[in-house]
Amino acid sequence: MEKSMLRVGEAAELLSVSRWTIYRWVEDGRLRGTKLGKGSLRIFHESVTGLIKHNETTMSGVLTGAKRP
Repeated sequence: MEKSMLRVGEAAELLSVSRWTIYRWVEDGRLRGTKLGKGSLRIFHESVTGLIKHNETTMSGVLTGAKRP
């Protein structure tokens, strides 16, 4: 069973970015997360998978030479 929330390091590893990028993306609204207790941040897994799917879709257009409207 997949975890519904990820630690910052786990999300960073899945997305191949730094931990600081994860914090910045949460602050910018690119990823959804929540603070637990006194400040431990957790990232929603569906937010990470959504970003991955969005980037795959965007990149597939670039790779196939699809033109933007």
